[in-house]
Amino acid sequence: MLGPALTDLPDTTLDGYCQSIDVPASLFTAILPTEEELYYLAHVRDVAEPALLADGEILEKGTFSVVTANRFPRAAGDYAVHLVSLEGFDRHLDGSLPDGTETVRLCSLWSWSFRNDPTAAFDAQGILADLIKPGNTDPENLALRMPRPSAAPASPTLDEQYALDRLHHGYVPVPHRLITGEQSYAWYRGPFTPLTAQLAPGIGTDTPRTTADHALIYDQDHGVFDVSYAAAWTLGRAIGIADPSYAAGMTRTRRELANTATRLMAAATDPPRAQAALTDPDGRPGLSALARLARDRGGKTLVDALRAPQLPQDPAARTTTTRPRLSHAAARASLAAEPQQAALLATAGRHADSLTERLDELGKLRLVPFSYLLPDFRMLPQESLRLFRIDPTWIDALLAGARDIATSTTLDVSCDQALRRATTTARGDTYPQAGMLLRSALVPAWPQMRIAATQAGRALTEVRRDHPAPDMMLCLFDGVPDEVTIREPSEGIHFGIDLTLDGREVINLRQLTAGTTPPLGATLPGQHFPSGTDTVFSRFLRPAHADGPADVLRLRGDDGLAKQLAAAFPPLTDLHPAQFALELVNAPIEQHLTPTGSARSEPIDQDA
Repeated sequence: MLGPALTDLPDTTLDGYCQSIDVPASLFTAILPTEEELYYLAHVRDVAEPALLADGEILEKGTFSVVTANRFPRAAGDYAVHLVSLEGFDRHLDGSLPDGTETVRLCSLWSWSFRNDPTAAFDAQGILADLIKPGNTDPENLALRMPRPSAAPASPTLDEQYALDRLHHGYVPVPHRLITGEQSYAWYRGPFTPLTAQLAPGIGTDTPRTTADHALIYDQDHGVFDVSYAAAWTLGRAIGIADPSYAAGMTRTRRELANTATRLMAAATDPPRAQAALTDPDGRPGLSALARLARDRGGKTLVDALRAPQLPQDPAARTTTTRPRLSHAAARASLAAEPQQAALLATAGRHADSLTERLDELGKLRLVPFSYLLPDFRMLPQESLRLFRIDPTWIDALLAGARDIATSTTLDVSCDQALRRATTTARGDTYPQAGMLLRSALVPAWPQMRIAATQAGRALTEVRRDHPAPDMMLCLFDGVPDEVTIREPSEGIHFGIDLTLDGREVINLRQLTAGTTPPLGATLPGQHFPSGTDTVFSRFLRPAHADGPADVLRLRGDDGLAKQLAAAFPPLTDLHPAQFALELVNAPIEQHLTPTGSARSEPIDQDA
């Protein structure tokens, strides 16, 4: 057995313990980098300032050693990886060993294991290409809607064309029982639509309701109901009632609004009293209100206002002032005045924060059963991607259902506008406007995949991301994107090679010049090495050894990988170790989607 020849080390170090590995001599010489190759396989990474990269990798300030492996695990099987020290093997870096050496003992600094199964390789790039393939011929194929029935006639009748148009607009037929008890069918479409939905005035934005009948839309020409908004209103009401905290808060708010409105109506015939009720900080008569009332009636102090009045002794000298009394309708109408509305808004505003948390969740379509969002799974088959817009009227109806609970009297209806204004102001009234549904094996494989949506170059905010099922992902955006990019999640800096669409093993070239476009380290789109039909494995692997593996990179020599790779960047004739490592950084892939249906799949740079 051959071990390291360690010199100039203190006895305490030599007497210490370490992990070691015994390697057969033939394997050692087959995979050992030469002294010239070691130059390319190790360098120092110097981070001057800490930073957070776009892919989430945290760069800590400091100096870090980087070691690049020279062997590829292409054969199937279980592998053990050891980072070993070559200290003390200076005389054997040319591959020569003393006669009779059977094993070489190396100090193992770190180790781990993994399994390589080429037959179960995950072709992410191919999956991404297949996901957008339908949109290459027609971008409408990526819209969220029912597929056209295979039995649909080539020349449909008017009624058949009506049904086909409804399916094309994102509707699905659902069972419907009429108020007369008859069984029929109706059309339903959730908030996700394949096109911009027409606004439905009055639904979800008018006065409170106690039933969903106002949201039913009847098609007189075909005798069929559209129950989309009625279903949304009913669902919102059910969600609101099912939450005891929210239901109690809404009931308490409406009662306080009704009490405030009653006081304002009662004070409508007494201007000083009305002014006191309107200007009291908490909207209710109190000591400050009484003080102002005393002042307005000539009293000098609060005591004067509370002291029993001194009536004249002569009854004839007494006078009685009769104030006109407003009718109930006139008193109710007075609530529409700006000061009264301000007082009602102040009362509603004190409770808005406790209500808007649930309304905000509903506005982002949380708590909504997935069957309401995707009423038929045929709209999203296996290995598919669908884009959609969001119908704001559907969300209005959903929120109205949740907000209309505890509406019992016409006075509640009169106060509702203040409640709507308070909750809308607190919530911000920001609905998601578009989104994407993905159903693919990519979802469990890339649970943290990056989705970037832009509109005219401006990055859109991802309002919500959820996984309704293990193989499904839902993303909602605050605008309608003109480009969506799906990116492989980065695992930090990792080395390797890439596969082209035709299966060639290549290196995606990266920019090595600073101050250029693309910037230093960025992937050069469409530029691969080697060019033509050659691959890294066909040109730059060591020849097979009698007892050793062949999947070891050949770096040295004029025809070795290092200098040949440098020739791709004239006038360079050789690469620095850091430049060599940069070119071997394995590039994550990304998929671009645009409204025109054009799409491209390519490696990108997220680490350099």
